[in-house]
Amino acid sequence: MPDQSISEAPDAEVVPGEPSAPGGLTRRTLLGTAGATGLVLGAAGAAAGYAAAPTQATPLSSIGADRVMFHVKHQPGITQGLQARGHLVAFDLAAGAGRKEAAALLRRWSETARRLMAGEAAPHDDTDVARDAGPSSLTITFGFGHSFFARTGLEKQRPVALDPLPDFSSDRLDKRRSDGDLWVQIGANDALVAFHALRAIQKDAGSAAKVRWQMNGFNRTPGATAHPMTARNLMGQMDGTRNPKPTDADFDQRIFVPASGSNDPAWMANGSYAVVRRIRMLLDDWENLSVKAQEQVIGRRKSDGAPLSGGTETTEMDLEKTDADGDLVVPLNAHARITRPDQNGGAAMLRRPFSYHDGIDADGVPDAGLLFICWQADPLRSFVTVQRKLDRGDALSQYIRHEASGLFAVPGGAAEGEYVGQRLLEG
Repeated sequence: MPDQSISEAPDAEVVPGEPSAPGGLTRRTLLGTAGATGLVLGAAGAAAGYAAAPTQATPLSSIGADRVMFHVKHQPGITQGLQARGHLVAFDLAAGAGRKEAAALLRRWSETARRLMAGEAAPHDDTDVARDAGPSSLTITFGFGHSFFARTGLEKQRPVALDPLPDFSSDRLDKRRSDGDLWVQIGANDALVAFHALRAIQKDAGSAAKVRWQMNGFNRTPGATAHPMTARNLMGQMDGTRNPKPTDADFDQRIFVPASGSNDPAWMANGSYAVVRRIRMLLDDWENLSVKAQEQVIGRRKSDGAPLSGGTETTEMDLEKTDADGDLVVPLNAHARITRPDQNGGAAMLRRPFSYHDGIDADGVPDAGLLFICWQADPLRSFVTVQRKLDRGDALSQYIRHEASGLFAVPGGAAEGEYVGQRLLEG
């Protein structure tokens, strides 16, 4: 789990308080007032638990009202802050389905995503699961797996960067929960909004594609801390302090495929590559360690995420600092040391994970950990470079197990009037 964190603050694509559905009442009623009566025609359910009230209703809180735009340069769900609830789902095209069926499916999915992200009802047979909620920062992101291109006769358009990931010694991969023709990432700050989107996407697949695997995740809800801060994972550690930030001068070149001058096919312009790993945390073993021992494994203080060499969470780690006995303060095999970009030829990735908990085994061991998702312009130079180094001696390795894996090409955002992937499927 490379030591890089994402900003908790939404970026410019999030529109706080944006009306959910202009031009008429939908399953999520508009925020507003009724003139002389003073009655708020807002989506009261998000705050009050019902859609309307005999007395003045309460407008949506900022969490429910926040909206992310669908038609943007880069697909939504990449640079936004961590969301409270997430669903990852991979599909395989049905037998006999090809390029034509895939194009029709991406057209349906894109229209559904656009409407739901705006707080509107699904275009077909809406279930009313999220009827009383606002958009809640919903994002829906689409990607293509390696196998998609053979299924659709588009092998010549398959990016070299989508070549299968190499095997790693720490892998214990379940092939049934790995890869897939198509990948969808759903995130929102309300669990019902996220589930509603998952159900709509599944129903839209119809006879064109079937679910290959599906995983559910969560993060801390925005506003649960006194101020925005790096999220903690299920080990109690601040997870990812050194994430690249959109304000970094080289952010775009590290995370997104350029519009020109790239070896990638033209349809990937402004897109990115997502590596998805289900990483189980061996929590019983981890929790048997003292806090000091846990900090030695990570290389950072558990309380505030500061490096063991001193300072605050954002202080540059001093890799040469020694203690009174002459030993390195940050151990050579500490996770935070191994994953630093300057220890990996500048390799960097934007991590945007979810934690997961899938119950407790018969022997009482929790099936819990991290749905690791990282974004980069070049997975070979970024994820593979770092993971190979972790494979050779990361102290954290004995407390985690990689159980599922996928690599997906995520094209740039759809322009107005387009659907995601249109330049690939109709080019």
